[in-house]
Amino acid sequence: MLRSNVKDRSHMLAVFGSYTLLTILGFVFAFPIVFMIVSSLKPDLQLLRDTASFNAFLPVGDISFNNYSAMLERVPVIQFLFNSVLVTTITVLAGLVINSMAAYSFALLRWRGRNSLLSLIVATFIIPFETIAIPLLMIVSTLPMIGAEGLQRGWLNTHHVQIIPFLASGFQIFLFYQFFKDLPAELMEAARIDGANAFQIYLRVIVPVSGPVFATAAILRFLDMWNQYLWPLMVVQSETYRPVMVGLQYFFQLDIAWGEIMAYLSTITIPVLILYLALQRAFIESIASTGIKG
Repeated sequence: MLRSNVKDRSHMLAVFGSYTLLTILGFVFAFPIVFMIVSSLKPDLQLLRDTASFNAFLPVGDISFNNYSAMLERVPVIQFLFNSVLVTTITVLAGLVINSMAAYSFALLRWRGRNSLLSLIVATFIIPFETIAIPLLMIVSTLPMIGAEGLQRGWLNTHHVQIIPFLASGFQIFLFYQFFKDLPAELMEAARIDGANAFQIYLRVIVPVSGPVFATAAILRFLDMWNQYLWPLMVVQSETYRPVMVGLQYFFQLDIAWGEIMAYLSTITIPVLILYLALQRAFIESIASTGIKG
């Protein structure tokens, strides 16, 4: 009886310690976000003065939404948000279809050269995007495009130049491949016996049981596309097509207004934060089920 009580007490202390540590870590990781949101409500002089004390994390002093109104006057935030939402949504949805179908062919279909091609795709992980940015820019600048004036040359200053180069992803293909190859072979055999072809097996058997990996791929791709900066900066010069991250450079021209910068960062961060909080359960479950480490 005594040993049982000691064991229960040790278990309770371990649980309490774990929750305490997680709470402290949660506060540590939340500090930058709290600082950003609180700073967006303060004038520049107070913002800089408060950074020397804990007041930087507290909504004290001259609090207002003046930075947000000034931000809207300096930058076309609504247009930038629309562009980012459009580009990100299309890339994520189309990418899920393209990359999952490619992974399905690698994992569950038999054809010559698939292992060699998969190895080549995995090898692309080590190539930084910066090394192919210039060659890719030269390619898209010469591709034909049908516009209002007929056939034109170049994809620059368009939405699709920010979408099409990122539809196929080696990482997503490998992620789907790792999940698909561990699915029970009996599922596919039963579908074949019922007369289903390869595409019907993918659509009616594979996709319905692969929710976790689709959720993982969607969330990771969303964050990657939402944070795009280098490529849009290279291929888009018109405000009509610029995404939110490129809009940051507007605040570093002429006078730098730190309060407006914090207001802009809060505006483009809060939607992503809300999305993550709403999907965090699915994200955690999908990460656990697909075996992503690190």
